[in-house]
Amino acid sequence: MHLPHNSSQCCNHASKDARGFTLVELMIVVAIVGILAAIAYPSYNQYILKSRRADARNSVLDLASRQERFFSVNNSYSSSPAALGYGTTPSAFPVPVTVSGRSYYTITATVSSTPAGFVAIATPITPQTADSKCYSFQVNQSGAQSNLDSGGTALSTTGCW
Repeated sequence: MHLPHNSSQCCNHASKDARGFTLVELMIVVAIVGILAAIAYPSYNQYILKSRRADARNSVLDLASRQERFFSVNNSYSSSPAALGYGTTPSAFPVPVTVSGRSYYTITATVSSTPAGFVAIATPITPQTADSKCYSFQVNQSGAQSNLDSGGTALSTTGCW
């Protein structure tokens, strides 16, 4: 094997073919990715909050259905989760709404005796409390559905139910 006497010929030829990105080009790509992430992340968070609302709607409507079943047999509504079929734990409301091993809402039933009625509410817990558009879901014995803000004031937002 014969090596050239001038070692610079070998190295110069290889460096001409070797091309890469400059630091400026890499920084531009990093900046573009950062801008796209800054735009996409809030939208993604809103999508996640919105997707969990279905759990709240389903759980509060299920609670209303259980209340009506209980009323048809006992002629009164119940404030006991066990009497409504939620098991013995917890023994009182609120009951966590667990989906896929995680809870984002709790449900509560407030019962009145005269006139006979109830209000079923699904209230968000962390991190779902960031959902200020719909916040909590509420339904009563007549089927009236509404949403409340964190202070308990009715929201005029549409599209939650």
